[in-house]
Amino acid sequence: MRPKAPGPVPTATLWCVLATGLVSALLFGDGLGVNLILVAIPATLAAYAAARAAGRRARPWTLVWGVGGLALLGIPALHDAGWPTFLAVVGAVGLASLALHGGRTWRAVLFGPIGLFDSVGSGIGWAGRGLREMVDGSRGRAAVVLRTTAVAVGLLVVFGALFAGADAAFADLLGALMPDVDSVADVPLRVLSFAVGLLGALAAARTAAAPLRWDRLKGRPGRPHGRLEWALPLIVLNLLFAAFNAVQLAVLLGGYERVFSETGLSRAEYARQGFWQLLWATLLTLAVIGLALRWAPRGGARDRTLVRGVLGTLCLLTLVVVASALRRMDLYVDAYGLTRLRISVAAMELWLGVVIVLIMAAGVLGARRLPLPRAVAASAAVGVLAFGLMSPDALVAEQNVRRYERTQQIDIGYLDGLSADAVPALDRLPEPLRSCALAGIEAELEGPGTPWYATSWSERRARDILAERGVSTEGYLCTPWRDGFQEESGGEGGYDGADPYVPHGG
Repeated sequence: MRPKAPGPVPTATLWCVLATGLVSALLFGDGLGVNLILVAIPATLAAYAAARAAGRRARPWTLVWGVGGLALLGIPALHDAGWPTFLAVVGAVGLASLALHGGRTWRAVLFGPIGLFDSVGSGIGWAGRGLREMVDGSRGRAAVVLRTTAVAVGLLVVFGALFAGADAAFADLLGALMPDVDSVADVPLRVLSFAVGLLGALAAARTAAAPLRWDRLKGRPGRPHGRLEWALPLIVLNLLFAAFNAVQLAVLLGGYERVFSETGLSRAEYARQGFWQLLWATLLTLAVIGLALRWAPRGGARDRTLVRGVLGTLCLLTLVVVASALRRMDLYVDAYGLTRLRISVAAMELWLGVVIVLIMAAGVLGARRLPLPRAVAASAAVGVLAFGLMSPDALVAEQNVRRYERTQQIDIGYLDGLSADAVPALDRLPEPLRSCALAGIEAELEGPGTPWYATSWSERRARDILAERGVSTEGYLCTPWRDGFQEESGGEGGYDGADPYVPHGG
């Protein structure tokens, strides 16, 4: 599984690794934005130079993973919310590991990121040997490079200072473009950012030159069972799924009001009672399918037909369960409004449905025509990218504002904690609800401006909106009364109902 030691580190790789460390030290520390892409570019070039020197060539899937990773790093440049940014960064690391390692199996998909950490220690020694060889072989050229760099930097400093003194607009432009490194307190953070960027780029280059071969890690295949022993439990499970789906169809045709009257449950209680159970049912079904494939009979064409028929039926019935879970969440949101948790678990349930469709497609087309591990990884990356691009905080605010326009019910205490992505939707609320909803966001955006490389597009748009219309809560109590509120037990979003934001003394 472990490859041979790579050859000498290319000079281009060393320069790109150093550039990654410097860019990390300059641009990290003020937040995340386009600086993630600016750091990823030299790191990608370092890995490319190392792979090319080692004789590795980019394949179509390598380009898919690489481009997908860079696209995910664009999420922080567009939106302000931290949780989609976290998912995007984690997804980008996963796609980077796939691009560097390659591989078609589940082991390559799941264990690839471990190879990046494995390359940190070996990458330091690899770079040290390369530096010694470069210095020994080019002592005269190193002096020329240092002199040339010193002259270029000196010219930039001298003429840049002159032009900045001659024109205030040019001075402002330079001030906006140059990172702020004046504070002594920032030095430890800058040093840490330099080390992380340097070691990260070095690990990526070392992995690109000599990756761990996860596909060579073989597991013991499961023992095939007899047809009756294997199929009978799954057929019983299919019958249970079919009975549940038949009840769901009867409820849909008969109307939910009849179910509410017979069970005594409210719309929200019925939705809350069902969604989480159906989500767990979907997850457990995927586990059952994985174990069933491991222990499936493998005697010939008849066994393959049996496996496809039984598991295909289970997948179809599970898709109906996924649709039912999403319908329950729709009822839940209609009763209590949309929150971050609810949109997250609904997105996860939707992605699990996509995975089930991919399993069915792989069963029909075969593993060669549709490599399931790669397809699932690609669907997860597309899901994270779509989740970040649609701006979940903005969707939460938009849905709750529409619900207020329809029912006059809103939870300002929850919306006040959203990110700057929610400002355009919350700006439509009438006063004083608008100011109460935007007060917390405005407080987060106050203070010195964030540098351009750490400012998202949503944050700039929110600042423009708040600067144009302002926020004023003077004379109003922005803490809702709890008397008479309908509270949701065990859920996210706190209390609900009509929030009486009244003047002081009212």
